[in-house]
Amino acid sequence: MVNTWNAFQCFTTVVWSRAASLMYCGQRNGYGYRDTVQDIQGITHLNPALAKQRLTFMLSAQVHHGAGLPLVKFTHNPGHEDTPEQDSYVKETGHPHYRADDALWLFPTVYKYIAETGDVAYLNEIIPYADQEEGTVIDHLRRAIQFSMTHLGPHGMPAGLHADWNDCLRLGAQGESTFVAFQLYYAMRLLMELGMADTEYTAWLEKQSATLLQTLNEVCFEGDRFIRGFTEAGAVIGSKTHNEAAMWLNPQSWAVISGGATGAQGEAIMQTVFDKLNTPYGVEIMAPSYRFEAFDGARMLLFNPGTKENGSVFCQPQGWAILAEALLGHGGRAFEYFAESSPASFNDNADLREIEPYVHGQFIEGAESPYAGRGHVHWLTGTASTVMVGCVEGILGLRPTPEGIVISPAIPKEWDGFTMRKVFRGKVLNITVENTVHHEGGVTRLVLNGQEHAVGVIREEELQPENEVLVVM
Repeated sequence: MVNTWNAFQCFTTVVWSRAASLMYCGQRNGYGYRDTVQDIQGITHLNPALAKQRLTFMLSAQVHHGAGLPLVKFTHNPGHEDTPEQDSYVKETGHPHYRADDALWLFPTVYKYIAETGDVAYLNEIIPYADQEEGTVIDHLRRAIQFSMTHLGPHGMPAGLHADWNDCLRLGAQGESTFVAFQLYYAMRLLMELGMADTEYTAWLEKQSATLLQTLNEVCFEGDRFIRGFTEAGAVIGSKTHNEAAMWLNPQSWAVISGGATGAQGEAIMQTVFDKLNTPYGVEIMAPSYRFEAFDGARMLLFNPGTKENGSVFCQPQGWAILAEALLGHGGRAFEYFAESSPASFNDNADLREIEPYVHGQFIEGAESPYAGRGHVHWLTGTASTVMVGCVEGILGLRPTPEGIVISPAIPKEWDGFTMRKVFRGKVLNITVENTVHHEGGVTRLVLNGQEHAVGVIREEELQPENEVLVVM
């Protein structure tokens, strides 16, 4: 799946985004911002040049105040586009509002490109904004932070606006999203790690990220889960006290991915994910499904229980669940989540899944559906990129940084090991992973070209044209 079919699907989504699918939503008249930026992550390690080209295109579709255009026209003309503030844009695209998460996807995508290639100079490249002005890549990122910081709700968390990745959650200017709060926290951390900010701005990022994390812990953490957020009226979404939609996947996985969760929190919330959301076909997006108690902005009520955003195994978040478990060192569970929803796992059960056993779909019907396990909306889905990242960075443990590369697999304890070949910044790495002690995660020994190496980052300058790397778990 990783070497062939997942890779092929990643390139397909990068080329077409969601624009070529009549099944997806009738017919799109442009590229969705969040979709297209996320898709880039799945091919960055396979074709960095294409990733850069697409990333530059999407940066040029960012509005000068920091938000992403909800829909980027096929005829996109950087520096001269109208925006949702203008009736002409709304009339042509049908998108009258900004979404809370769009521009925040730029941070992990830019970071992955810089880390994969070492092309730090890209951060100083000047790229126009969609409507007016121009700025360096770093300036684009800073403005994305500013957009989020000027659209906060009553608790000081990012407002959900028109949607917050979940298009069915209409939280508005007063409703708040825990998921986007963790995205913003992660964005600030990544911007600090890239090291291109002045001392004053870095101090501001440190202060704001610490304040945001404190808020998340004080108003969103319930001991075994983070709530999903708040409605415009201030009511909690996703509490353990609720009869419906009591548990949501994305705030838990992103608490771990962002680095916001402590070790103990990560263990607790991901265990609740397994206990409350896992099915034989993957992890449900939330449960129980909405039937009678949905709030006005919960548009997933339009879908039957166990389908789409109303309690299905929504496939894109599977990649984040895989990555979160891998980051916690839970290789067995990371691989379990991969296997449950992997198309290849349905190879001998095609009558159940119905869509191809080599391509990811948008969702698989969940436990509350009479057709649990049936797949829908194949090919053009963000699942391709998130599962690729979850497998490569999580299970295989290949995690580039601006300085070099970390190799830290998280695998089932039953595995004796495996081998892989990685091309990194033009250098070949022939990697052998030994797991004779049968652990799920953690590296105890690293050998580079016959020489003992400290566990951690292998710096680019330490690499030869071809390298033999031994990783002992």
